[in-house]
Amino acid sequence: MSILTQPILEINLSNLLENFLTLEKIAKPAIAAAVVKDDAYGLGAEQIVPLLYDTAGCRHFFVAHAVEGMKIAPLADKAVIYVLQGIGEDNLEIFKQFPQLVPVISCPEMFAFFKQNRLPDRKPVIHIETGLNRLGFRENELAALSKADIDEFSLVMSHLACGDEKDHFMNSYQFENFKRLKDLYFPKLPASLAASDGVFLGHDFHWNMVRLGAAMYGINTAPYRENQMKNVVTVRAPVLQIEDLAKGQFVGYSATYRANTNRKIAIVSIGYGDGLPRSLSNVGKVFFKDGKDLHEGRIIGRVSMDNVICDVTGINNLKVGDTAYMAADFYTLDDMGRDAGTISYEIMSRLGKNQRFIRKYVR
Repeated sequence: MSILTQPILEINLSNLLENFLTLEKIAKPAIAAAVVKDDAYGLGAEQIVPLLYDTAGCRHFFVAHAVEGMKIAPLADKAVIYVLQGIGEDNLEIFKQFPQLVPVISCPEMFAFFKQNRLPDRKPVIHIETGLNRLGFRENELAALSKADIDEFSLVMSHLACGDEKDHFMNSYQFENFKRLKDLYFPKLPASLAASDGVFLGHDFHWNMVRLGAAMYGINTAPYRENQMKNVVTVRAPVLQIEDLAKGQFVGYSATYRANTNRKIAIVSIGYGDGLPRSLSNVGKVFFKDGKDLHEGRIIGRVSMDNVICDVTGINNLKVGDTAYMAADFYTLDDMGRDAGTISYEIMSRLGKNQRFIRKYVR
């Protein structure tokens, strides 16, 4: 008899690679850059960067912090690695040590720091604000730049607020604002506006470079259309125990579920300590395979730190040690995010960084 106790996170590298190549084809002739921040959204930059660099020929990567760039630089020695959070006292030595790293400059103060601590043969990216009102130079700050200042930069970029909603007025507003500011201040610089969601808005949004993140990892960044991406992440966990639940009995912490008929329950070895959203309590779905057949169960009661309790009434032949699927191609992280009242980006990051999973890479 075989009994497992840990949840399993399975990452399909072949599907991830195919997603990148599909997005690259859609975005041509723009350069396809890969966003591998947050340890490649928690899925493992040390596995994913070499795959994209060696197999897909990707030569441009984006990370959030210089310390992330430092870790992947040896894996992609001829690539340019853009650092979205920029340069400061806390990472200056990393930039000096790794000439592949290029800072993204988002405000005059950071630009002043960069000029005071010049890096040989390094031309930063300038991030301009076009409507998201997050990081980026505002127009009055752009107007204060000298011609010599403008010549410091190698690329101008911005970020869409509503790229996942094709007909949202903000898309055209930001596009026109970006075009106006680029034409006025950076007419000779290459440009980047679109992340994954912007790729599906059409060629006008592609400019010279697109930044491929969530869609590459299988997330549906264009929910107004059928997802063109292949699923990358499968989350499964073993059944630790199966019991009968009599009518009238309660389940889980705070007794939020009470059986209105006799039920059968399975206790599955995954919980919020593994990154599963607690908001899936009494609403989440779990799936079990029986040969070619797929059976749906429900999470009942509160999601606890290490376990969920599932209603498996009517699912025959289920036994201790069998696998419960929390996310797969038939119930994706997008579906889980919808049921949990959050987004798949957050769930992927939380699950991927958890050390309690048995992590498996498949091709």
